[in-house]
Amino acid sequence: MADDTIFGKILRGEIPCDEVYSDEQCLAFRDVAPQAPVHVLVIPLKPIESLRSSAAEDAALLGHLLLIAARVAKQEGLDDFRTVINSGAGAGQTVFHLHVHVIGGRPLEWPPG
Repeated sequence: MADDTIFGKILRGEIPCDEVYSDEQCLAFRDVAPQAPVHVLVIPLKPIESLRSSAAEDAALLGHLLLIAARVAKQEGLDDFRTVINSGAGAGQTVFHLHVHVIGGRPLEWPPG
């Protein structure tokens, strides 16, 4: 369950984070194991396990997360950046609470992995 994850604990205030943005729908904070000079995670307050488990009723929230990812990138001074959403363990998801990675601040290779 998404609210039982480390992100759920962050949302409940049980674990601190380096917050860069928050509103009534989401929270953005710096990744504790950054893969680039800028690596921010944008998570919904609603506990959604992954993109694959989202529903039609989450459409506005999903769009909001992407808009906030772009806003955070600009706030962090990034002109070029990558957004990543992993869905499932085989795709690299390690925390099962939907999150958007905002990564930048250095040239990024493709394919990523």
